[in-house]
Amino acid sequence: MYVPTTPHRISELEVDRLQPGVVHRLFVDLVEDGLGQTVSVPVLALRGAKPGPVVVLTAAMHGDELNGIPVLHSLFARTDPQTLRGTLIGVIVVNIPGYERRRRMFTERADLNHRMPGRQNGDEADSYAARLIERIVSKGNFLLDLHTASAGRVNCMYVRADMGDPTTARMARLQRPLVILHDPPTDGTLRGAACAMGLHAITLEIGDPQLFQPRFVRRALAGIRAVLGAEKIIPRRKPAEVPDPLVCRSSSWMYTAHGGLLTVLPDVGAVVEAGETVARITNIFGDAVHTYTAPIRGVVIGKSTDPVSPTGSRILHLGRLDALKEGE
Repeated sequence: MYVPTTPHRISELEVDRLQPGVVHRLFVDLVEDGLGQTVSVPVLALRGAKPGPVVVLTAAMHGDELNGIPVLHSLFARTDPQTLRGTLIGVIVVNIPGYERRRRMFTERADLNHRMPGRQNGDEADSYAARLIERIVSKGNFLLDLHTASAGRVNCMYVRADMGDPTTARMARLQRPLVILHDPPTDGTLRGAACAMGLHAITLEIGDPQLFQPRFVRRALAGIRAVLGAEKIIPRRKPAEVPDPLVCRSSSWMYTAHGGLLTVLPDVGAVVEAGETVARITNIFGDAVHTYTAPIRGVVIGKSTDPVSPTGSRILHLGRLDALKEGE
């Protein structure tokens, strides 16, 4: 469907200078490492035959969150530039240091998604974040930030979005996830920084860490294409027949009050009732120590899969299911 270009290195993405109809393979320079070698992020860019908005998609903000990578590969491989209105920009790996170390964090102490929009003269993470924003993300009109669960946990397919904003609410529903979490953008996140610059932005949570999961990839790709179709960026198709998502007004994690071996009972996506037993702790000899019950009626968005649980470990991520009020 397209003729890819040979990868080449640039210092800043300039959308208007991209040749239309070609999938550009780029390395966009951001910073230098301790040897003075340039650290660059890999980017796919496709400018359509017709003018239109710029959609930025980002994967691997955390270095162990990989499912977004094949989503981007498939999106660009299956998009016809002759019918594309606007430009698609896909940052295949945002967090290069974390990706290379197979770790979530940017450095041992820095979560890159808590450092946005960064500072040009800040520390390593702040400088990296600021240049990512300036050289790539600021060029967009829409942002879809692709994440997964972190190590030792699993997630259902869910979306974080400000459901009080009509555009982002529509983007979230078009993803057809299992759960939508009403989550106005917060300082420090890429979604928050993008919204502050005027982009329409949502976060997609696509399965589990350090894996390629085809069923999650296919569903995320279908949702992204539905968003692009609704915005008339690509031809619109009939959406997949899937159940309506559960919309949660808020969410919170449950934590252990005792150490030991943890078993979390419900699967991700399960609806649990207030007072229902959701987890058990045993000691190293197998004796029951404590049980944990759901504090509210909610849906299990994510849960721990690591049995070794000191006091204060995460149990499960519970989304509150009571209805959103008007304007929330």
